[in-house]
Amino acid sequence: MDPRAEALIRELDLRPHPEGGHYRELHRSTLPVDPMDGRGTRAALTTIYFLLPAAEVSRWHRVSSDEVWHHLEGAPLDLLVSHPDLHRVVVHRLGPLRDGLQPEAVVPPMHWQAARSTGAFTLVACVVGPGFDFADFTMLRDRPAERDRLLQLQPGFAELA
Repeated sequence: MDPRAEALIRELDLRPHPEGGHYRELHRSTLPVDPMDGRGTRAALTTIYFLLPAAEVSRWHRVSSDEVWHHLEGAPLDLLVSHPDLHRVVVHRLGPLRDGLQPEAVVPPMHWQAARSTGAFTLVACVVGPGFDFADFTMLRDRPAERDRLLQLQPGFAELA
């Protein structure tokens, strides 16, 4: 693993995430909100650091809230987003605001998402509102029919399943 990635994991006290990569929650709003979709009360907002070393990927998953990804350091990141029907994958290349890169991208609620670093590592911050709760988190690998549909429709992204 890249020495800078190892240092960031230590310095930022990052832990393994179920989708891949390493994370730490930075903030959980004390303001409660009801998203009015049957989930019940959630924190208004949560933020995390999320680091992807070159050897790891963020596997296909979805959350029930909006998620904003912000590039902080390292190589550009490919953030793959698919509508719930899995017919089309859009790739957002996140990085410093230059060379056609964008520093942030939004993943709408219930859209499938995956990510991979284009280099040694990428550090991002993710902001979720209403706030993230693992009860609102689904891995594509746990949905066999949808996983098979993605693999049929988007075989180029199979390594992220």
